[in-house]
Formats: sequence, C-alpha cells, structure tokens
Amino acid sequence: MNWGHKIILVYVVFVAGMIFLAFKSSRQNIELVTEDYYAKELVYQQKIDESKRTTSLSAPVEIKLINHALIIIFPKDFAAKKITGEATIYCPSDEKKDMNQPFAVTDSTVSISVPNSYQGLHYIKLNWSADNINYYYEKKIIIQ
Repeated sequence: MNWGHKIILVYVVFVAGMIFLAFKSSRQNIELVTEDYYAKELVYQQKIDESKRTTSLSAPVEIKLINHALIIIFPKDFAAKKITGEATIYCPSDEKKDMNQPFAVTDSTVSISVPNSYQGLHYIKLNWSADNINYYYEKKIIIQ
C-alpha cells in the first residue's frame, strides 16, 4: 500500500468517525431545567426577595426525610397562621421524577409522601404564603 492509499484511508476513517459522532449526538436526550426558562428568569428578582424574607425569619425551615416521607417544619413565626403553598421535588437528572405538591396547613408542619423510585440528588423548592406575604426556600437533599 503506497502513501496515497494511506491518506485516502485516513480521510475515510475520519469522515466515518464524524458521521458516527453526529448520529450518536442526535440520539442524545437533552433536557432543559424548565421549558419556560426565559420567562422564569425575568421574574427571578421576586424569588430573591422571597428568599431574603425567608432568611429573616426567627429560625430556618426544617426539611427531614423519614421513611420516604418528606417532613417540612415551618418556624414558630407561622404558629396559628394559615400557610398555603407548593412544594416541588426537582430531580436535575430526570424530568419525569419532578413532583409538585400543593399544601395548606395551620399547624406549621407538612408531610409529603415520596415514591420509593425517587433516589439520588433532588432539590426541594418551597413557595408559600402567610398573611399575603410570599416566601421561598430551596434545599438540596439526597434520597436513598
């Protein structure tokens, strides 16, 4: 085999490799964080203000995972107040494992059942309102 054939063979292998990579990358599943990413980004200052209100509470929000139940305990600032909101369990690696759970309580404790298939890294995002004041809290947890 002379050097001309070797050069042609190198080009053919290179082109075949590029076609293979293009085919594999087109089959890759790419999930965005949210479908309406830009719309949510525009109202992000509101989340920052809600987070600041949450940090100014007398105690932090407690989140515990006990026997595949997520227990959310609000600070004493909300004692005897009606709390309405939504808890979101967000899985960054699989959109199918995201879960939204609305709640309305007056005893400052919320319990949410978590399916056994939910394992790994998750974010708990809490949006709630009490006395027409909005709050936001986010925590990273690992479910085992």
